[in-house]
Amino acid sequence: MRYTGTQARGIRLPIINPGDPLAEIVADYIAAASKAEGFSLAARDIVGVTEAIVAKAQGNLASLDQLAADVRQKYPDGKLGVVFPMLSRNRFFNILKGLVRGADETFVLLSYPTDEVGNPIMDMKRIDEIFDALQSIESPIPAAKFKEIAGEFLHPFTHIDYIDSYESVGAKVYFSNDPRDILKLTPHVVAADIHTRHLTKNRLKKAGAQTVYALSDLLAKSVDGGGFHPEYGVLGSNISTGEVLKLFPRDCNEFALEVRNQIKKRTGVAPEVLVYGDGAFKDPLHGIWELADPVVSPGYTPGLEGTPKEIKIKMIADTQLKGLSGAEQEQALREAIINKDDSNLDAQLGTTPRRYVDLVGSLCDLMGGSGDKGTPVILLQGYFDSYAD
Repeated sequence: MRYTGTQARGIRLPIINPGDPLAEIVADYIAAASKAEGFSLAARDIVGVTEAIVAKAQGNLASLDQLAADVRQKYPDGKLGVVFPMLSRNRFFNILKGLVRGADETFVLLSYPTDEVGNPIMDMKRIDEIFDALQSIESPIPAAKFKEIAGEFLHPFTHIDYIDSYESVGAKVYFSNDPRDILKLTPHVVAADIHTRHLTKNRLKKAGAQTVYALSDLLAKSVDGGGFHPEYGVLGSNISTGEVLKLFPRDCNEFALEVRNQIKKRTGVAPEVLVYGDGAFKDPLHGIWELADPVVSPGYTPGLEGTPKEIKIKMIADTQLKGLSGAEQEQALREAIINKDDSNLDAQLGTTPRRYVDLVGSLCDLMGGSGDKGTPVILLQGYFDSYAD
């Protein structure tokens, strides 16, 4: 009997630099780890590679001056409204510097009590008191008035005052939960939210905005030879240096296939491969979502398409296995798994549908982390196994 199911291993790599043959490096180090640590690879193993080193190997970098040039081209009026950005020193602060540099006057509209992914902008213990006071004021509310009512507030993890931080680069910060309030300040707007950007753009257009782009539209094409992303623009970007953004990696499906081919050359096994970014993790203490990237996985091999079709063992145990014991239970459970009706499984058992790439990518992100582990590649084994195997 095999006593383990899914296993995850972090694979250490050397520092990756622009132009490095990353697919070959990943394959070399997985093969070396397998040999040195005594584990073998098997069909339908999964290899996850963090988007950060894929983008770095691609050299998908853009300067703030290049972002500013794109802003000037798209917003020649010189006034720019930035709606619902996230509160982040690594994700948005550098983007904001580029936006301000490309405009004569920049207005930032923040939502409250949190941003889109749950970062708080006020003391949540006083939320009712603060909300009542804010609701009596016409929106958009200037930052000074907001602070007068809500008080000074530092982010619980970064200990940054994001109002002061964003105003320090020349932006004028306002507050409202209606994106259309930005039009009282300027008709030229960038929707800076991540997962709701299409809804925000549509609402602004219907309300009479003259110029509307999303962050995914900025640096969607190369400016002066710099990096770009045709689908996500500067969404998914991160700080590289004070003057450079590391953009989301491009052509990730092709990269995943190349990693697969390189591993097969070295080991004879062709695993599934995905590029992973932020996992869909919600911090239980403060309710902040990890998912600051536009997607969990920007590219993967075809075998990772779809959603799991699984029975719920705890439900089967309380119904079909009731009255059985020992070997009879085990055999009945295996038969239930083998004979399950995939076409109607969600309706039968209430299984919540989730995509493989979101589940696997989140697992990889939690395993790899962005700290000092030094394991940007994750090897998952046994993920597709079941109790019946």
